[in-house]
Amino acid sequence: MPLIKNGRIVEDRFVRVDEDGPITDVAAVLVPAERYLAAADAYAEAKAPVGVLWPNNRRIEELAPYLERLALVALQFPAFKDGRAYSQARILRERYKFKGELRATGDILQDQFLFLLRAGFDSFEAKKAADAAAFAQAVHRYSVFYQPTGDGRSTALRERLKRFHLGEDQLLSVEKERVP
Repeated sequence: MPLIKNGRIVEDRFVRVDEDGPITDVAAVLVPAERYLAAADAYAEAKAPVGVLWPNNRRIEELAPYLERLALVALQFPAFKDGRAYSQARILRERYKFKGELRATGDILQDQFLFLLRAGFDSFEAKKAADAAAFAQAVHRYSVFYQPTGDGRSTALRERLKRFHLGEDQLLSVEKERVP
């Protein structure tokens, strides 16, 4: 599957390891959640980057104590209509301030790419190269959004208020008044 990062197709530096496959200390690895949690302290000692493949039916709070150690969290979409990984991504970015790579994997459609980006994902496993090209175009389609989200972009309201030269504290108080 092509890996899309920063609007381009890139080589995946992480090697997927199944439940009982061997792990080398040389290559970056992506391990299943169960395996990671069973040996989290051992992975903390690894010389190469470590990532975890996290299912969407598992609470993200279980992963929170280990986020500082992880280079990658890959969230799974088992079906395109199952959006639990969107919520997991927002929790990771907004509540836990996860700064590592956040990857969407599984059944992802072209129509979802922009929403995935807005939820905080920064890399995506596409099913085919045509999806990767469509995503590269979607990234640049919109420059302003109304909803605040996990990708860190400014909202339309914040941009308008900046034009009036309001300070940060004034911006925050105006935004709080608008939130129900």
